[in-house]
Amino acid sequence: MAKLPFLSTFLLLLLSLLSLTTAEIKTLTITADSRPMILFEKFGFTHTGHVTISVSSVFVSSSTSAPNPNPSRLGFFLLSEESLLQVLVEIQQNPNFCVLDSHYILKLFNFRDLSPPPLSRFNQSYPVTAPNEYSLFFANCAPETQVTMNVRTEIYNLDRDGSRDYLSAGLTQLPSLFFFFSFLYVAFVGIWIYVCVTNKRSVHRIHLLMAGLLLMKALNLICAGEDKHFVKVSGTPHGWDVLFYIFQFLRVVLLFTVIVLIGTGWSFLKPFLQEREKKVLMIVIPLQVLANVASIVIGETGPFIKDWVTWNQVFLLVDIICCCAIIFPIVWSIRSLRETSKSDGKAARNLAKLTLFRQFYIVVIGYLYFTRIVVFALKTIAAYKYQWVSNAAEETASLVFYMVIFYMFRPVERNEYFVLDEEEEEAAEMALRDEEFEL
Repeated sequence: MAKLPFLSTFLLLLLSLLSLTTAEIKTLTITADSRPMILFEKFGFTHTGHVTISVSSVFVSSSTSAPNPNPSRLGFFLLSEESLLQVLVEIQQNPNFCVLDSHYILKLFNFRDLSPPPLSRFNQSYPVTAPNEYSLFFANCAPETQVTMNVRTEIYNLDRDGSRDYLSAGLTQLPSLFFFFSFLYVAFVGIWIYVCVTNKRSVHRIHLLMAGLLLMKALNLICAGEDKHFVKVSGTPHGWDVLFYIFQFLRVVLLFTVIVLIGTGWSFLKPFLQEREKKVLMIVIPLQVLANVASIVIGETGPFIKDWVTWNQVFLLVDIICCCAIIFPIVWSIRSLRETSKSDGKAARNLAKLTLFRQFYIVVIGYLYFTRIVVFALKTIAAYKYQWVSNAAEETASLVFYMVIFYMFRPVERNEYFVLDEEEEEAAEMALRDEEFEL
């Protein structure tokens, strides 16, 4: 029992940092689990919210001298964000405190309400009339007790017409948001194809990869919109989550590959990759495979699995490594251009290339910073009704990033960065002596 305050505090604190809110109809199995608290879902309710919990095949075993644990010490409850700190204080003040005794939780039921063995099941729906963001927990306050059970959760809000909305109050706008941005990307693909066709002589292989990246992004958003739409109306994604993860993986791999290839100057400055640049790709692509696996585990299971926190840490670590790795080729290109400019006598051309790659470096850093830090901050501080704002900010930043990069490296016969008048040589030589391009 001494471990309960520490573990409960850890899980409750973790709850305050996570942005789950991806409720849908879920059926899961808990097997010989001794955790004092298990987080199932986090959901934003309106005044018409409902929680339906079905528990079956329940088996409780204890390693203590008492063979039959008190069933009232095991049960389900809802906890609002406002009550989180109060529950933490109660746990810290009393080492033997059971969260099921707290006045700050919304009790649903305990195992005393189960039907008698061998069936041992329970099925009940509860209205949630106080709008707020709640987390659904299972608490096990019986010492050294393991629980096995099948759990089916169904969490939703009712719309005005009486239909069920299985998306959280702050995420119900996501289908429309994703469809809107997918339309923009489809238009973007059309414009990019037009630009490439009208400038055939200047099209490089990198431009074809960039077209593929735009297409994967558009398909990813279409599948994301369909996924959220079906979850919203039926509680299940109807297979669209599989397509979403496929296109998500292809998009991310293409994005990091395009950034690395542009950063190395491949297809613009040179038709080959150096050994160290190949190693960057060989590191980034397998890491993205691992990140995609972690993303699927995180999205398709939930915090109720024991290794859920570990998978989150793996995803975060891999993402940080990849973001750092793709910066190196850009830095190498800038330094290589500076060294070349001292000897080849083409100051104006090298100054243009340095300017381009310095701008590219700044744009990539800004994009990574915004989507990893600012978006996370928005998810953390935004009210539960406005959680869609972080998604809108991320998609807007991504669209702006694509537009800027694609404009900078568009195929044009007379690119302002690479074809300059020789009269600018002297001014360029003076500019190259400046240290502003040092990183």
